[in-house]
Formats: sequence, structure tokens, C-alpha cells
Amino acid sequence: MKIYSWNVNGIRAVERKGLFTPFLEKHDPDILCLQETKANHEQIDLDWPQYEEYWCSAERKGYSGTAIFTKHSPIDVINGLPKDIMAKYTLEDSYGDTTEEGRVITTEFEPFYVSTVYTPNAKDDLSRIPMRQQWDPAYLEYMDRLQQQKPVIFCGDFNVAHQPIDLARPKPNEGKKGFTQEERAGFDAMIEKGFIDTLRHFHPDTPELYTWWSHFGGARERNVGWRIDYVMVSGALSPVLKNAKIHPDVLGSDHCPVSIELGVEL
Repeated sequence: MKIYSWNVNGIRAVERKGLFTPFLEKHDPDILCLQETKANHEQIDLDWPQYEEYWCSAERKGYSGTAIFTKHSPIDVINGLPKDIMAKYTLEDSYGDTTEEGRVITTEFEPFYVSTVYTPNAKDDLSRIPMRQQWDPAYLEYMDRLQQQKPVIFCGDFNVAHQPIDLARPKPNEGKKGFTQEERAGFDAMIEKGFIDTLRHFHPDTPELYTWWSHFGGARERNVGWRIDYVMVSGALSPVLKNAKIHPDVLGSDHCPVSIELGVEL
């Protein structure tokens, strides 16, 4: 079973470029998790009958949003965070209410949950770090709650490079958005809860495995990038985890897809 995650930075733009369908045909994911769809389901005419589509779009048009496409019917689909977790954390700031931005969608299958997340960006001036210090533990609490019931796979754009190996230029970027102590601590907390960073599980010391590149200065061509997109799994899934990959050859977005393969069937 292949599970993919991709921040498409606008699904309509990727489709207009003629790049989305070739990606599906070549990689053929069983479950595809998308972030930053920037669309509602009715705004794009998709003809992929092999997939059931589940969308969690932002209330604001053309902004944020997540979706899950799956070949297998889920038991349940849950948009957003649980109400009690939303009430526990302050998830609204001067930029907006993150709970209205379509940032989380979760599907339940018999052997596990699959959730995808588009984590709020800290902003260049770090003005959204206080939000990140609410958002990161809120989402992790949700994933850990689900983990108490059955294993969890969660993936998406986490907007943080965890370790120096996860970005091309760690020293000049230390303390800047995406590589602050606060954001990295949020990732550490996931590991402490027993979740596995799947790519590092297979490639603990391999450099230059990036998933996002700036549009400027030919960053992608020179592979001056960041790894900010991840697939995390509960430790209980480690025995059936067959591989984890990034796919920098897939174009259409400033992010590339990331994937895992599991030795299980739905």
C-alpha cells in the first residue's frame, strides 16, 4: 500500500499545467493526502474515478485547504480538530482563525487512521510563533488520542525543518521561520510520543533530501532546499513500514510529494 502526501500550492494550478494526472498515473497512490489545495471541490472538475475524494476547504476562498483521495472507502472522515481540543488551545490570532482554514482532515480505516495537516507558517517576522506553540501541541494531542485507539499515519506540510540535515543552509537560517527552537521543539514532541519520522527511519544520515525550494535563485535546480513535508507513523507500524521516499522529480508545486509504502492491504 502506497500513501503519498503533497503540498500542491493550488490544485487548480497544477491541473492547468497538465501535471496532476500524469503524477497520478505514474505513482498510483492508494491514498493521496493534499495540502494547500486553495479550492473547494466544486471549483475543479476532476475525472479520477478510481478515487473517492474528501475535501476540507477553508472558509476563505482560494486559501489553504486539505484533501484526501483514496481508492479504499474509509470507515469515517473527520474534518478539523475535535471541539474539546479547539477549546483547550488558542488557535485564532490577528492573521485569522486556523480552525476555519481547512488545515486538517482525518480518515479512519480498519487498521489505522490517516490524517493530513497544513501547519500554519510562522511568518518572516516570527509573529505567528505564539500560534505555532498552540497549534503544534493541539494537533499532536489529537494524533496521540487517535493513537490510543489504533495506529496513526499523519502527514503533510509541517512548516519546520527538524534538524540541520533537513535544510541546505542551516547556520544562516537558525532562528528564522521554519528553523526556530520553538518550531523544532514541536517536532521533538512528536518523536517523544512515539511517532516515527519515516524518511529518517530509512535514511538517518542522508543529506540533501529536501521537499520545498524557494522560487528564487534557481534554488530547486541547485537543490538548495528544506525538508518540511513529512510522513509520520505510530511506532506500532514500524514492522510493516517498507520504505519512505521523496519525489523531487514531480513538478507543479514549490513542494514535491513524499511517500511511504506499507506491507498491509485495506
